[in-house]
Amino acid sequence: MKIAYVVNDVMTEKPVYTTTRLAMTSTSMGHDSYVLGMGDFGYEPDGTLVARARCGKDKSYRSLERYLADVQKPAEEEQIALSDFDVVMLRADPADESDGSAWANNAGVAFGELMAQSGVLVVNDPSSLSKALSKAYFQHFPEAVRPRTLISRDEERIEEFVKELGGKAVLKPLQGSGGSGVFVVNSDESPNLNQIIEAIARDGYVVVQEFLKEAKNGDVRMFLMNGQPLTVDGHVAAFRRRSQGEDIRSNMSAGGKAEKVEVTDEMLELAEAVRPKLVADGMFLVGLDIVGDKLMEVNVFSPGGLGSCQALYETDFAPAIIENLEHKVTMRGHYGRQLRNAALATL
Repeated sequence: MKIAYVVNDVMTEKPVYTTTRLAMTSTSMGHDSYVLGMGDFGYEPDGTLVARARCGKDKSYRSLERYLADVQKPAEEEQIALSDFDVVMLRADPADESDGSAWANNAGVAFGELMAQSGVLVVNDPSSLSKALSKAYFQHFPEAVRPRTLISRDEERIEEFVKELGGKAVLKPLQGSGGSGVFVVNSDESPNLNQIIEAIARDGYVVVQEFLKEAKNGDVRMFLMNGQPLTVDGHVAAFRRRSQGEDIRSNMSAGGKAEKVEVTDEMLELAEAVRPKLVADGMFLVGLDIVGDKLMEVNVFSPGGLGSCQALYETDFAPAIIENLEHKVTMRGHYGRQLRNAALATL
């Protein structure tokens, strides 16, 4: 199998990233694995899709650091026809392109759609990812699993909704992720509410959500593959991300700490509630962020934390993901173009 992992920029990748772990795993499993950035695509005059890509030459890496060092070596770049790939995983984080490189998000999705049309399996499905670039995508999931939410740029309506929520709410931008630009407001800080709204609205719409008291215990990141909890040797790939100090952001990129978590029936019911849409949209690998009995976010672009799961449960979840991609490629060999990319992505 020839597989490509699309990241924001190859040279800014880190050994701890889940994408690095997946790429090294597929390399060690004998697959030709390449890494390329959002700016490495090309569309030739004859209609050929190409990319500048890098790979690790060794097949027996034991260290993520050594693997990535090989990938990032100078002069290791190759130009490859994208139609040569069996699978392309779109793993770029839109939040990393919010300052000055917003073009990259649309480019990644656009080239992803072209690749899918040429017969390459692209996961997650690029047509659905184009809709998920906005947090408004989250509102398509069942109301029962979502916190009460308002999306608006109307300052008066936002203030009114905060009052409806009892004076305490979470405010964040409609675009972006990783915990950036997230504020908790309460009645004690009401004099600052206007400034917070103005700061967020400067770049677009404001998302206002009810504050869940369970958030003091952080949130739970649970991986789903093909709409089902990713499970290996009886362990579910899930962990609690606990915020540090008074910072409500539990994202690992914002300093959160990973802990073991017991996956409850409520969490599994929540995952089951969102499964139909994730499967229909061709969302192969996603991360659910759960607080209490509510879903706070669905990360469909570059869910991270597989390394934390492996360390906490002494279980390597990455091979199961690659094996499932192998299965999809086999099914495509049987059915050819009869299966749409979105259908094959979650088969």
